[in-house]
Amino acid sequence: MPEDQSGTHQPPAIPDRIFFKIGEVCDLAGVESHVLRFWETEFPTLKPSKTPSGQRQYRRKDVETVLTIKSLLYDEGYTIPGARKALRARRRSKGDPGAADAPLPVDTALVPKPALQEIRTKLEQILELLAP
Repeated sequence: MPEDQSGTHQPPAIPDRIFFKIGEVCDLAGVESHVLRFWETEFPTLKPSKTPSGQRQYRRKDVETVLTIKSLLYDEGYTIPGARKALRARRRSKGDPGAADAPLPVDTALVPKPALQEIRTKLEQILELLAP
């Protein structure tokens, strides 16, 4: 990405088109096609459509998402899970109606078992209160 006078990277200008092929998106983002395909598996918002022949068709919104993901990962130093959360938070702050309803994934491997047991107990107590 080109740098401006302050030394920060500026995203490339996206051509005024409806659809982009994977190679064109790779050129715009400066990443390889296997990276884009991997990101599609890691970021639920990145879902290009496919032509009848199976070629990916990225919309302008998809290209903007790719550039945001690249910035989060490469420029801001986020991990994949962190970038996923940051992307979701940005969508929420921009008023994306589906973003607020999207559940935040919880990696139970990172939560201590006693804490999970305590949460479970409290949820069971709440269910008892709500049961007729």
